[in-house]
Amino acid sequence: MPASVEKGAAVTPPRPRRPALPPLARFLIRRVLMAILLAWGVTLVTFVLTNLVPGDPVAANLGQRAMNDPEIVAQWRAEHGLDKPLWEQYGLYLQGLVQGDLGDSQQSHRPVSQDLAEAVPATLELAGAAILISLVLGVAFGVIAALRRDRLSDHLLRLLSLIGISVPTFWLALVAFYVFFYRLQITPGSGRVDPALGAPPPVTGLHTVDALLAGQWDVFGSAAGHLITPALVLALYTIGLLTRFTRSAVLEVLGQDYVRAARAKGLPGRVILFRYVLRSALVPVITVAGLAFGSLLSGTVLVEAIFAWPGIGQYAYKSATTLDLPAVMGVGLVVGVVYLVINLIVDVLYGVIDPRVRLR
Repeated sequence: MPASVEKGAAVTPPRPRRPALPPLARFLIRRVLMAILLAWGVTLVTFVLTNLVPGDPVAANLGQRAMNDPEIVAQWRAEHGLDKPLWEQYGLYLQGLVQGDLGDSQQSHRPVSQDLAEAVPATLELAGAAILISLVLGVAFGVIAALRRDRLSDHLLRLLSLIGISVPTFWLALVAFYVFFYRLQITPGSGRVDPALGAPPPVTGLHTVDALLAGQWDVFGSAAGHLITPALVLALYTIGLLTRFTRSAVLEVLGQDYVRAARAKGLPGRVILFRYVLRSALVPVITVAGLAFGSLLSGTVLVEAIFAWPGIGQYAYKSATTLDLPAVMGVGLVVGVVYLVINLIVDVLYGVIDPRVRLR
């Protein structure tokens, strides 16, 4: 002990250091903060692009005859806040978003949030069924093609994936509707459920889930029957995409040294496939699946039109053709937020599957 320190003097103990957050927790916090910042960017981009669309919403909603009356035009603009500067309109838009108000539709004269609450679950049900079918079949086909490389089954699956990517979805929807409903009559018609049965009591907005919750098995069968054909049509492109990506990812992992070492140790092929190969190969596949699900949500316009599916695609089309600006901004915001949520889920799955991602 130094001489400058008197005997018996109190020594201040060092302050205990706060325990550092686990890498996964830090990773999640960063991604959530990034998602919040991007959500604000989505609102700004959606608002600006919607107001840059050519055309006059007054003429689209009131008609050319009413446009000749300046008083009617001024009253309509003031009623919908179009007489204010853009920055003030954006401030009012953000203020409404904080309060859960997306404005009123100029066509339905109802709150946009109420319209979207009816349209979004229909598209979520359709896109969710399509991506589930795509994941099961696409990943299975890709693994089989990789394990049987350059064999007949590999060539057939690669041909199937090429057809799925190449065939236009709207053409496939028309053919499927004509063949299976009109000619063979083995699938139900348009809509989400038979009109004679009616929709189940709304809980989630997903007819199949709501019918199960209510114990209405006949309604569930009808809803599932109406869902399967458009879901398969939407899934064909994603199946082809996932088959190709899964095959490439599995082939890349099969050539790694640790897989060779596992084989040299005599581990069963099933253990090597599920414990070593698939865990590493699923990282790029998850990325493709997340982007594909977002594309399904935003690209179902023609399929919903052909099968008379009352989803967000039909709502967006009608809103765009009538220059219903609040509805168009609401659809853009919902699609943007869905993409952000999907990307956040994909990032979380990255951290769970590959611990190295958490340290970045």
